[in-house]
Amino acid sequence: MSHSEDEYSLHTSHIGNDVSEDPVQDHRPRLLIMGLRRSGKSSIQKVVFHKMAANETLFLESTNKIIKENITSFIDFQVWDFPGQIDYFDTATYDSDVIFGEYGALIFVIDAQDDYIEALNRLHQTVLRAHEKNKKITFEVFIHKVDALSDEFKIDTQRDIQQRTTDELADVGLENVPLSFYLTSIYDHSIFEAFSKVIQKLIPQLPTLENLLNILCANSGIEKAFLFDVNSKIYIATDSSPVDMQTYEICSDMIDVIIDISEIYGRTTSFHQINDELYGDDQTQVETNGKAGNYGTTTDTANDAASLIKLNNGMVLCLRGVNRFLALVCLLRSDNFEKHGLIDYNFQCFKQAIAEVFELKRRSAERLRHEGMRLSGDVNEGG
Repeated sequence: MSHSEDEYSLHTSHIGNDVSEDPVQDHRPRLLIMGLRRSGKSSIQKVVFHKMAANETLFLESTNKIIKENITSFIDFQVWDFPGQIDYFDTATYDSDVIFGEYGALIFVIDAQDDYIEALNRLHQTVLRAHEKNKKITFEVFIHKVDALSDEFKIDTQRDIQQRTTDELADVGLENVPLSFYLTSIYDHSIFEAFSKVIQKLIPQLPTLENLLNILCANSGIEKAFLFDVNSKIYIATDSSPVDMQTYEICSDMIDVIIDISEIYGRTTSFHQINDELYGDDQTQVETNGKAGNYGTTTDTANDAASLIKLNNGMVLCLRGVNRFLALVCLLRSDNFEKHGLIDYNFQCFKQAIAEVFELKRRSAERLRHEGMRLSGDVNEGG
């Protein structure tokens, strides 16, 4: 499976009874996706990480073995997709210490359109036994396939599942286990927002990223800013102002609009040329989320991509490439954008700060790798 330089580095392997890992080479956080059969686990993974259209997931076959994928982005992590029919606590077949031993999150998917009593029993057993193996793992419950439910029924279902789960765990003394609940569907942005919240918990640099975004917004007149992983449309950080779904959706949709139009119409030359096109006479109309807007784009390199969409409500959407993984998407008022020179300068400062965060992350990973190799060498010599 080949990918261009600015796409995910994605490796897929099928691991049946052998889930052994090389501790020297693998310290990446893990997303363990579990749930009953036909709950939508594989569909979620295909939509989020493989850009599969939601309607195409109807033709996916049921997973019959554990599938592991290594994903390289701002944060390197693994996604393990577990078949619903296997008992991953069967010590004769699977090593639960290996499965649950690494830092990460366990995502349990519940089909909200089905009778979820059996799923809740499985969830309670999974949380109880996984917590015994790893006290640091976080538990994320996706109440899935809610697109066909009314808003009232969604809320009632979430309340019922959350109450039953917390009561059951409290009865066994696990009332303080980190447990979060999300209403999700692959047919809207809810699955991407849920994954964004999950991934953010695995990013040690999150407070630094949020602080950088707060500084950028305060000094540039930006209403809202998201730092997106371009390929998955997961936002790894946002500023401290509240996130409303409509703003997130339109910022997320901008990434698709820019990629599609860039592939069709090619490239222009500079961010300042975009500004001339945006406010000049020769403007192109694009439709985004039902609101027409003026559009300009430049994609000289993955790192220097820049695009603008001026909405009819007087707001401006601005996208700037940060590096080959990340893009900054901002929403600001058009009168604030008149200070585009200041905004451009502030963005360059922000981009440099992100590069420094990456460098510190790289050095830390390199140090851990060398320490792991040294420890492995000591163990071999001792043996």
